[in-house]
Amino acid sequence: MLDFPVADHSGGELLFLFAAALVAGLARGFSGFGAALIFIPLASAAVGPKVAAPLLLVIDLVTTVGMLPNAWRLADRPSVGTMSAGAFFGVPAGAYILATADPLAIRWAIVGLVVAMLGLLASGWRYHGRPKTTVTVFVGMLAGFCSGAAQAGGPPVVAYWLGGAIPRHTVRANIVLYFAISSVLSIASYVAGDLFVRDVFLLSLLSAPAYGIGLFGGSHMFGLASEVTFRRLCYWLIGVAALVSLPVLDGILR
Repeated sequence: MLDFPVADHSGGELLFLFAAALVAGLARGFSGFGAALIFIPLASAAVGPKVAAPLLLVIDLVTTVGMLPNAWRLADRPSVGTMSAGAFFGVPAGAYILATADPLAIRWAIVGLVVAMLGLLASGWRYHGRPKTTVTVFVGMLAGFCSGAAQAGGPPVVAYWLGGAIPRHTVRANIVLYFAISSVLSIASYVAGDLFVRDVFLLSLLSAPAYGIGLFGGSHMFGLASEVTFRRLCYWLIGVAALVSLPVLDGILR
């Protein structure tokens, strides 16, 4: 068994974290979604949820910052601003839960959240009503809470915006810009909650390259099979991640 501690974690934990980042990057690269729903439960099992969520925030910021100029140009900024108003309340609430709750309880909650978000994605449900200010703010608040607690706020936003008669390039830009704003709110909330500990930055040196490799490999896999096939594969990966990360399996798998 490997035993070369880095950032107070064993070699086995680091390999598990590297694999989680790699698989999450692959999923994001070939399907465009699912990274948080795969990485957060697995990383939480390896290094704890209070490190896993800030860690993914750092990694994702590094890999997506280059997308912001184009997103700012193409996005429906008033709609993004309305949703961000909800996130202004949701993100700090989720971050507070992450910072103060028992880590084991958080892990169980993350598994439940991942399963719920997987169900939403796999159902194919989309909001087909006309965008309303109250609904947009509520979706932003819900997504913000999930982001603050586990960086897993994507599914509610996708289900809301993809169902309307909005051009796909605008939807994509909206999502990128919204999560950039949500990330800024997460950074402020995590700083207030003392969640940016030394381990987050040390482990990002291991996780970011693995995530980047996964993104590169996944993006080059796109086109080798149908979009439906890739989506189904991503759903399976999310489901397996939720199962493997169950706290009751800690003594068996880790």
